[in-house]
Amino acid sequence: MSTDSFKSRGTLQVGDKGYEIFRLSAVEGLERLPYSLKILAENLLRTEDGKNVTADHVNALATWVPDSEPSTEIQFTPARVVMQDFTGVPCVVDLATMREAVTDLGGDPARINPLAPAELVIDHSVVIDVFGREDAFERNVELEYGRNKERYQFLRWGQTAFDDFKVVPPGTGIVHQVNIEYLARGVMTREVDGVLRAYPDTCVGTDSHTTMVNGLGVLGWGVGGIEAEAAMLGQPVSMLIPRVVGFKLSGAIPAGATATDVVLTITEMLRKHGVVGKFVEFYGEGVAQVPLANRATIGNMSPEFGSTAAIFPIDDVTIDYLRLTGRSDEQVALVEAYAKEQGLWHDPSREPEFSEYLELDLSTVVPSIAGPKRPQDRIALSDAKEAFADVLPHYVGEEPALGENKLDEAVEDTFPASDPIAAGTDGLEEVVHEHRLGLGRASKKVPVTMEDGRQTELDHGAVVISSITSCTNTSNPSVMLAAGLLAKNAVEKGLQVKPWVKTSMAPGSKVVTGYYDKAGLWPYLQELGYHLVGYGCTTCIGNSGPLPEEISAAVNENDLAVASVLSGNRNFEGRIQPDVKMNYLASPPLVIAYGLAGTMDFDFTNEPLGKDKEGNDVFLKDIWPSAAEVEATIASSIDREMFQEDYADVFAGDDRWRSLETPEGKTFDWQGDSTYVRKPPYFEGMPAQPAAVQDITGARVLAKLGDSVTTDHISPAGSIKPDSPAGTYLAEHGVARRDFNSYGSRRGNHEVMIRGTFANIRLRNQLVPGVEGGFTKNFLTGEQETIFDASMAYQEAGVPLVILGGKEYGSGSSRDWAAKGTSLLGVKAVITESFERIHRSNLIGMGVLPLQFPAGESAESLGLDGTETFDISGVAALNAGTTPKTVKVTARKEDGSSVEFDAVVRIDTPGEADYFRHGGILQYVLRQLVAAA
Repeated sequence: MSTDSFKSRGTLQVGDKGYEIFRLSAVEGLERLPYSLKILAENLLRTEDGKNVTADHVNALATWVPDSEPSTEIQFTPARVVMQDFTGVPCVVDLATMREAVTDLGGDPARINPLAPAELVIDHSVVIDVFGREDAFERNVELEYGRNKERYQFLRWGQTAFDDFKVVPPGTGIVHQVNIEYLARGVMTREVDGVLRAYPDTCVGTDSHTTMVNGLGVLGWGVGGIEAEAAMLGQPVSMLIPRVVGFKLSGAIPAGATATDVVLTITEMLRKHGVVGKFVEFYGEGVAQVPLANRATIGNMSPEFGSTAAIFPIDDVTIDYLRLTGRSDEQVALVEAYAKEQGLWHDPSREPEFSEYLELDLSTVVPSIAGPKRPQDRIALSDAKEAFADVLPHYVGEEPALGENKLDEAVEDTFPASDPIAAGTDGLEEVVHEHRLGLGRASKKVPVTMEDGRQTELDHGAVVISSITSCTNTSNPSVMLAAGLLAKNAVEKGLQVKPWVKTSMAPGSKVVTGYYDKAGLWPYLQELGYHLVGYGCTTCIGNSGPLPEEISAAVNENDLAVASVLSGNRNFEGRIQPDVKMNYLASPPLVIAYGLAGTMDFDFTNEPLGKDKEGNDVFLKDIWPSAAEVEATIASSIDREMFQEDYADVFAGDDRWRSLETPEGKTFDWQGDSTYVRKPPYFEGMPAQPAAVQDITGARVLAKLGDSVTTDHISPAGSIKPDSPAGTYLAEHGVARRDFNSYGSRRGNHEVMIRGTFANIRLRNQLVPGVEGGFTKNFLTGEQETIFDASMAYQEAGVPLVILGGKEYGSGSSRDWAAKGTSLLGVKAVITESFERIHRSNLIGMGVLPLQFPAGESAESLGLDGTETFDISGVAALNAGTTPKTVKVTARKEDGSSVEFDAVVRIDTPGEADYFRHGGILQYVLRQLVAAA
């Protein structure tokens, strides 16, 4: 029972049904809060127990000072947990392992059971092996089941073994689109002590783009798998009351621009402003002009601009979307009544109090792309050709170094040594820019014979992947139908995609297929090669599949810097496809436009895409659909019945899913020869009480890394190379190369994953300068080795390890294996200039100490080169129940000198300190459950 210090418990009558609610109006001060903090306030009122959640926590929100720095810790209890299969499989593996660990500690294994609804959508396992043909979907699904049978059987076991755990089978849709179209409730209902209770739908998810549901007014964000497991087991999420950035919207999107362009503009603005760890909340008159799908697209990109959440309040647009997507009339009425009763309904005339303010006039948005390696690097489409030429020298083998020498010569020729600044800074910049354009346009045309005998040429900048994929845009009818209409117009003009382009279409749900059919657009998309390849994340997660052999050979043998263009949210280095160096994000219609152009070295304003049947030049503006045409197509091709039909039996699956043999029993029967699902070592020999925390002595550096090292650089992702430690392991276990599958699909096998940690092909470890990939210097031997092999040698010798990093360490997806792998490699501490939120939390969850250099300092400024031996003292102070603000780090150099500094301890809450003392969050939860039995 809730303590209810504020007497907030009451009843809400909706139609003929009464619901117990906890009224925000019972607490003075809550009415002035932003929408997102009101959701947190209700959560505290409802879960107040006088111990973990107290009246003081509620009062902290009621007296919130908007411009203060976060300092008050609260416990947020999410209503549900949503997962995708890459990150969800390890969650279920860990839960299965915890059941055995509970038994070993004398407890009841049935205590390990989700206490909050948990839903997993299998969407990350389909790979685009087959494309450009009508049977691509069936072939890819067939290959998917062949590769992932063990994993799918394991998940089916989990669905039967655990209560309140459901699985959406393969071939249904992308988790975030399924979430907004079906799983999200808007308002939750649950019987508590015999009374039907209503409360806001909130969630955490094992994918950073869980924030897509923010567009529906549902507060939720991505967490690591280990945090999600704890949430499933009833543990609240510890957090500081955040700063909230109010983002005012006005105006309307102009003709020619899309929701994707809005998102890329907002991403650039917020990344520049700085919103890491903050909530972003949209308000103002312009909110009503933003369709729900566009709101979801904006929310989806929250991790790209760094905020915890990016939320829109509930309004008429929300209600209309819930009704359109097939929610029951009773549920829709409840959401509207509850939001209005609790002051959660958006009033555009009222401006809540915010910590910071930003504003965007939507009418100023222009068509854009982002790249070649970060989502926040927006480029106006009109500048895309020059921007490509500017960055190409960095991607063309030896040319960057040669280019710098020639650049020196160009500057010297223009500005003689006797008068180096005669023309001023602007003149110098112009010479530099023109020189780089010249370098960027240096051609390297390579002849290629396609499989069908066609002769063509590849050059730097060739677009070899054009993929409509990922949750960001495939949930949005406006951009998806714009792509279909552009394809129709292109075909009618006689245009074709260039022969070297690998095309693909991976919608977010079956509803998209339905409205393409109803609008009659599929034949045109297929004519250009954009056949259905699967319902899943595909290209954006690195499941692009191989390029055609002749293209791959030409690229690698000639070191061509080729590009992908995708409608996704992630374009980090090494993520999309191993042969592709440059990756650009674009709206679905622009994805097709680049497929038609075939190169990034293209000016859509001044260069024709081809000629029509009469021989006239065809420009992008000639095939771009009007906003009115898109809206008319939406109105005529999308209806409520589509959603009701496609989600009528969403958990049942197809014949392949239903025919899978499913293991039985409350504990899982681990197969010793499995290369997909293995029992992890986290709880082996775990005592009932945690051992004392120790200081770190004699540690060596496993990797010294620069700025913006993402979880894609750290965590195993993408394809498994035959000569990598993971490839060697699989080969030794009898797995044929064609069956290696991806790292993501093997996340249930810690042996594969530890070998793939820090193994990204674009990782730059400064201990081995000039070398890319997962290599380091083993200071025990002085030799260069793989990071995995060096780690094993260090662990055998009893040597602890540290990682040195720069700014924004761990940005990117909420990958639990970035932390799990770090821990299993023997890393005891990570010392950086700054962390991204989720990865810092995940490190603590795996018992790894996150430390920051003193403000304004870095490894470079302190003179650290990674060859030092590190001692970290003061960590043991955690045993006393307090968290030290700093610890002393002593780095001893090989010549006997040393560098000393006080590192900031980034254990930010008492809850995180508890997790660290126990060696990790799962160990803490396990001991709590056993003790409570």
